[in-house]
Amino acid sequence: MSEFAPISIYLVISLLVSLILLGVPFPFASNSSTYPEKLSAYECGFDPSGDARSRFDIRFYLVSILFLIPDLEVTFFFPWAVPPNKIDLFGFWSMMAFLFILTIGFLYEWKRGASDRE
Repeated sequence: MSEFAPISIYLVISLLVSLILLGVPFPFASNSSTYPEKLSAYECGFDPSGDARSRFDIRFYLVSILFLIPDLEVTFFFPWAVPPNKIDLFGFWSMMAFLFILTIGFLYEWKRGASDRE
């Protein structure tokens, strides 16, 4: 149990600091400036128009996924950040297979015109 003591202390301190930082603003906040215009939705200085639950074009989701893919790629590259003599041939070829799958996906997206603008 003693090997987990530093982790436990770190978690308790992190939780306390988080709760303190979340709780400190409440005594200093004032409710006197809450009027309907301040509580309304803000859309670039214009009055809100339309329903907030309107349907989005599917291309919006496609673009968001295209932005997430490079982030996931970077996280999978972290195991490759070890010295080359620590990675055996299995590690090398598994990373090559990963890169091959990513390349196929990229070429498919490019062929389908996922990043084209209208």
